[in-house]
Amino acid sequence: MSTRPAPSPLLIACALGIEHLALHRRERAPGKRGPGGPVTVLRTGMGPKAAERSVTRLLAAPGFAGAAVLAAGFCAGLAPGMHPGDLVVAEETRDPRGSVGCVGTGLLVRELTRTLPGRTVHTGPLTGSDHVVRGQERSDLLSTGAIAVDMESAATLLSAVRAGERPVAAVRVVVDSPEHELVRIGTVRGGISAFRVLRSVLPVFYEWHRSLLLPRR
Repeated sequence: MSTRPAPSPLLIACALGIEHLALHRRERAPGKRGPGGPVTVLRTGMGPKAAERSVTRLLAAPGFAGAAVLAAGFCAGLAPGMHPGDLVVAEETRDPRGSVGCVGTGLLVRELTRTLPGRTVHTGPLTGSDHVVRGQERSDLLSTGAIAVDMESAATLLSAVRAGERPVAAVRVVVDSPEHELVRIGTVRGGISAFRVLRSVLPVFYEWHRSLLLPRR
């Protein structure tokens, strides 16, 4: 009988129904396992409080001890030259309560570049907000060093590490940027482009999860 420990689960957290739809279209059937272990895609609801509540509750459930957590979905780009459909791999997430460093960012960048050739992948700090950011506030956040903003990633990762030691990461798809501000997701070309990109990234998340099981050199 093998004494090798069972692979830890992967929790992919997103906020919106349209994000969950993009990920759920490629999600494995209930009870199936990804290359690194069981995979759950959780829709938390919008905003940092909803994300914190949902992630904390699920990680306290049986079977989720030590689960890897990946925050996914859409974001607003902060830097000039970012476009809808670009990808953001967070080196860290931050909000007023603190910052959380991300694991395996290099692998995520490599796999996203391979899986989605022609798409630009940005890396840097991903900051949290409790509201939609527009105009001058976008510039103010850029001046802090952040490259993108969303409402759930920072709360998701902070809740995850507070629930116990585990690998965490955040990958977001730019849905609007300083030159391409959107009013409603999914009603204009930029939103549709971002949806299609998000629909394609789940295999990259599986590879990230699988890599966590490999021996470190």
